[in-house]
Amino acid sequence: MGCTVSAEDKAAAERSKMIDKNLREDGEKAAREVKLLLLGAGESGKSTIVKQMKIIHEDGYSEEECRQYRAVVYSNTIQSIMAIVKAMGNLQIDFADPSRADDARQLFALSCTAEEQGVLPEDLSGVIRRLWADHGVQACFGRSREYQLNDSAAYYLNDLERIAQSDYIPTQQDVLRTRVKTTGIVETHFTFKDLHFKMFDVGGQRSERKKWIHCFEGVTAIIFCVALSAYDLVLAEDEEMNRMHESMKLFDSICNNKWFTDTSIILFLNKKDLFEEKIIHSPLTICFPEYTGANKYDEAASYIQSKFEDLNKRKDTKEIYTHFTCATDTKNVQFVFDAVTDVIIKNNLKDCGLF
Repeated sequence: MGCTVSAEDKAAAERSKMIDKNLREDGEKAAREVKLLLLGAGESGKSTIVKQMKIIHEDGYSEEECRQYRAVVYSNTIQSIMAIVKAMGNLQIDFADPSRADDARQLFALSCTAEEQGVLPEDLSGVIRRLWADHGVQACFGRSREYQLNDSAAYYLNDLERIAQSDYIPTQQDVLRTRVKTTGIVETHFTFKDLHFKMFDVGGQRSERKKWIHCFEGVTAIIFCVALSAYDLVLAEDEEMNRMHESMKLFDSICNNKWFTDTSIILFLNKKDLFEEKIIHSPLTICFPEYTGANKYDEAASYIQSKFEDLNKRKDTKEIYTHFTCATDTKNVQFVFDAVTDVIIKNNLKDCGLF
């Protein structure tokens, strides 16, 4: 009898040991799984960050994948020059060379078919090149804060000769600069520093937002993207609303949301390169009338940082981890993401009682 009990006890102890081992392994596995939610207003650079993860952590885009972006590059280029030419009418800016008016008519006549077919024919690229060289078009481009224009407009239009080649294959940088509105949820997986990342990019436009929140309770961290350069722009979907104010409103609702009480918030103040160019000639008082500092990068960027961090209502228990980023600069994103990962590892160890 004694032997039987002893054998049962031994088996139970083994089972208990096995359960403990499995629980420990599950816990370690869970600690290595990182769910990142990318949030931010439309056109703040979220999708560019996702593309950078592919470049940095997944061997980038193959030649075939780059080829597939050719039609998007063409479309972005055509849409950009069309937006500028349309704005010339609204802003009452004339072409410096009156014969460019014929090119403008040609642009609108040829663009529809070209976009449908995903091509950039020689006659259309010639029209775009002549228009882009016109001083009136350049003057209108200089006033782009007064209408909606892709950030990548000058990047593509300045490089039209290369893009218009018949054997053109987009580079990684060309792919990074493409703009396609995100609808729904895009999920990306990669491994870094022994952590398994799942990154969720959700649509930033207003119509998409109500679909997010409840789905993402329990994410490891939120990366919230803000376009620094949007301080003097209005929304595409509401021309009365300043983009920076909209971004602050959204950050407030995310940072202080009941679903994200224990979630690390990482703030990417993005498009720092565009902000640095813009702040010299477009004052920050457009967005913040109370601002009395200099229109210089460091001081103005610092002010925007404090405006966002001050929205955190739980400063005693919740830290905001802020980084200034340029999402199209792979080295910068790599450096920042390395720092972000260290914060996540530290917080994971804290949660496990190991830090």
